[in-house]
Amino acid sequence: MNVRMIAIGLLLLAQAGCTPDPKSGKGFTLPEGNIERGQQTFAQLNCQACHTVAGVTFDDTETLTDQKIIALGGAKTKVQTYGDLVTSIINPSHRFAKGYEEEDVAQDGQSKMRLYNDEMTIQQLVDIVTFLESHYSVVQPAPTPYGPYFY
Repeated sequence: MNVRMIAIGLLLLAQAGCTPDPKSGKGFTLPEGNIERGQQTFAQLNCQACHTVAGVTFDDTETLTDQKIIALGGAKTKVQTYGDLVTSIINPSHRFAKGYEEEDVAQDGQSKMRLYNDEMTIQQLVDIVTFLESHYSVVQPAPTPYGPYFY
């Protein structure tokens, strides 16, 4: 009888561990965006003042002199997910760009990126994310070359 109770308890515990967090992004998707409109919106919002996008040249780029330029797109060893890109735009302080000194991308624990939540429509967000997604590629990291191992 004790073994049965333990098994039921473990089963309930396992089931509780599989329940998604109420704040989970599971099931959240936005409609398909348009790459060209995304690039236009990126330029209209002057995102290129602080960001480059792999393989894209913008006309009349006006960069901020004290701002570090953050590179977007290109070959990565980890998938840059749709959710990562959406979150980075609507909540830029959730995580700072890797490979940069914190003082280059944050001030007082907050991202230096301007919040666009009151300036950007949902369609513009969807289009920018679609545009950015199209400029990322995933590459397999080169394996570490180990010499022969002798006993």
